[in-house]
Amino acid sequence: MLRKLCWIIIFGSLFIGFVLPPLAQADETPSTAVTAAMAPAPRQPDPAGSNTGNVSDIPAAKPGEPTLAELASAVGRNRVAINLVWILIAGFLVMFMQPGFAMVETGFTRAKNAVHTMAMNLMIYPLGMLGFYICGFAFMFGGLGPIGTLGGFAGLDHEVTISLFGKEFGLFGAKGFFLSGTGYDVAVFALFLFQMVFMDTTATIPTGALAERWKYLAFFIYGWFVGTIIYPIYGNWVWGGGWLAMLGKNFALGHGHVDFAGSSVVHMTGGVISVVGAWMIGPRIGKYNKDGSPNPIPGHNIPMAVIGTFILAFGWFGFNAGSTLAGTDLRISVVATNTMLASATGALAATLWMWIFRFKKPDPSMMCNGMLAGLVAITAPCAFVNSLSACLIGLISGVLVVEGALFVERRVKIDDPVGAIAVHGMNGAWGCLALGLFADGTYGDGWNGVSGPVKGLFYGDPSQFIAQCVGVAANIVYVAVISLIVFKLIDVLVGHRVDPEAEIEGLDIPEMGIPGYNGVQLDKAAETPVSR
Repeated sequence: MLRKLCWIIIFGSLFIGFVLPPLAQADETPSTAVTAAMAPAPRQPDPAGSNTGNVSDIPAAKPGEPTLAELASAVGRNRVAINLVWILIAGFLVMFMQPGFAMVETGFTRAKNAVHTMAMNLMIYPLGMLGFYICGFAFMFGGLGPIGTLGGFAGLDHEVTISLFGKEFGLFGAKGFFLSGTGYDVAVFALFLFQMVFMDTTATIPTGALAERWKYLAFFIYGWFVGTIIYPIYGNWVWGGGWLAMLGKNFALGHGHVDFAGSSVVHMTGGVISVVGAWMIGPRIGKYNKDGSPNPIPGHNIPMAVIGTFILAFGWFGFNAGSTLAGTDLRISVVATNTMLASATGALAATLWMWIFRFKKPDPSMMCNGMLAGLVAITAPCAFVNSLSACLIGLISGVLVVEGALFVERRVKIDDPVGAIAVHGMNGAWGCLALGLFADGTYGDGWNGVSGPVKGLFYGDPSQFIAQCVGVAANIVYVAVISLIVFKLIDVLVGHRVDPEAEIEGLDIPEMGIPGYNGVQLDKAAETPVSR
């Protein structure tokens, strides 16, 4: 019976595929044939795609016969469409970095705090986003002016300024609140999405530095402030047409403070917030002995952190290459390759430094932080340096992250469970300074309104290095002061630190009401060192 059924299926398929089509063509009525003859010839199958797309696809008043103006309009629209799609795709890649951060931070912390750490990485996304939507985006980009790569929309044209020494100093924008009014535009919406996920990166960095002892309510309030005011103001100074961007035009300091994709705007800002927050909240119970010597508190899942690191490295291609804001800018290939090379040399340098000079073991956690440090450091100069400089920048970042993490832990006595201060803060600053040293003058003509390409100290323009130093110093001062104000306010309102009992028990049950690992018996006492 089964064999007969198989033969029926086979012969039926042959009949349908080879007999019915000719019969259908033979049965075509004259009226159908006449109608088909009058209609435009349908496009034939084109497996190679060689003949798909022609003059009839160009919008025109007379189909198939576009005028020169209609042709030029179509070309311009397609260019803007390519740029817009590229920005959105890059933004999607950067958004995917959030699970990478969640896995790195959770892997580097203890099992009893897994849900709490994951929950901070989850909720910082909507909290920061809504704050950025309400007013943060307007503060940052409300005075940006024409968005050149997306059709030149100039509705974001209100920068609040002050006059000093006969010069205008931009402080913050004042258009684009709630993405309404002149902000209701396709170019503005694309820019908002891309820049929002950058803000989210900044916002999530302190969740690692303050992990394992931060009240969730205090974190909740912080998430609101970071998207509304902490991040956007400095961002305006660099990317929104503010005073740091104008150092070149106003004082002939290179092209002003240049940060292609966010070593200072994103990463250093997150690092400075982390310094202030971790210093205020204090170290975890058992981290330091009475003599000040630190006790190691190892993370519970290094494989999770490794996977998270690879997710971050993948998303970073959107982070850096997407910052061209133009899929038609062919410098994308240089940006992406420099990003990749710096991540490799950063990981290699951190591994060898730990292995040979520090602890005689390669240490997978430092391999991860070394790769991330290379990515952070190359973020500012990635478009302006050659490949050899990118490798050197990554090598220095790998050593800097090791020594920086040890300095923060042993000398400054700040407890940073994931090394966020060294990875993002120190290497964010290094990346900006590296641009001032290694920018080779092959890219950036007209950047911040200054003619000629961007050149660093080693290529003939010491003033660019000075502008980079000014930008780094401004970040430290502003972000530290505003973070101190915000954290003090939160401390007065709700307090930052959980109860000692909750910290020893682990924050998953007391703070979140659910354990991270059901059915697993955790040795919570062993996870907390005993101070001596």
